[in-house]
Amino acid sequence: MASAIKDQHEHTLAGPAICAGVGVHSGRRVRLSIRPAPTGTGIVFVRSDVTDRDNRIPVTGDSVVDSRLNTVIANADGVRVATIEHLMAALVALGVSNAVVELDGEEVPIMDGSALPFVQLLDRAGFRRQHTPQRFIEVLEPIEVTEGDKTARLVPCDRYEMRFEIDFASAVIGNQVVDFVVDEATFRNEIMAARTFGFAHEVEALRQMGLARGGSLENAVVIDGDRILNDGGLRMEREFVRHKALDAIGDLFVLGAPLLGRYEGVKGGHALNNKLVRELLARPEAWRVVTRTPEMAQTA
Repeated sequence: MASAIKDQHEHTLAGPAICAGVGVHSGRRVRLSIRPAPTGTGIVFVRSDVTDRDNRIPVTGDSVVDSRLNTVIANADGVRVATIEHLMAALVALGVSNAVVELDGEEVPIMDGSALPFVQLLDRAGFRRQHTPQRFIEVLEPIEVTEGDKTARLVPCDRYEMRFEIDFASAVIGNQVVDFVVDEATFRNEIMAARTFGFAHEVEALRQMGLARGGSLENAVVIDGDRILNDGGLRMEREFVRHKALDAIGDLFVLGAPLLGRYEGVKGGHALNNKLVRELLARPEAWRVVTRTPEMAQTA
């Protein structure tokens, strides 16, 4: 399958993609519909269950309002949508620039904890090429943010690359590194099926906070000491760090376009990724929007 990004034009869906599932934190069942949208729309979430105020939330770097355990966006009226990162990763990796995501609840369904179900959903709907050249965020100067021993940085690169490193005391995880070119083929083959993960001892504390109410062995890899509780174990080698990379791809797509740059993350997560996004946006001299057509690359 050809990459829509490589095609160098914006794409939307050929038809609607519809699914239903449970929110990992809310525990509530949600129906979700991804629909085609014209060029210039970007990715817009719409809360169909909200009728007394503005229910549209365009995804931007400034729309993220919480990133402690997941990525949460909101509009000026306080209407929120949580856990957008896996769907956002699937959209950007498959080259979808414009789509309206309608849902009747506050959280995107967790599905199996990876981006695989969203990729399958988008594939069934199909893709439609649009006339507008694909926009990219080109990184011109290094940007770095840190929190203790956690680091996230963007550096100039003529393609979209990613390196992620994690280090956990648990022998099940340990030190893991992944380094790859972020394109459709690599996402499909190495990243999309990696599931979110957590530790059994953390689950009860999260539930007391009103979180993880929909979490289960059906949608997360759960670790207890040095054991994986899921039947069948892991799906792939280094599944843990691959999922952290998946999250980062989704978190960075709030910028509104794929990157031309190299992302390097060490022990970070959603919060540090969003801090990096905001630092980039605050440094207009460190990036520019470019379009690439088959004939030439030109500054937008």
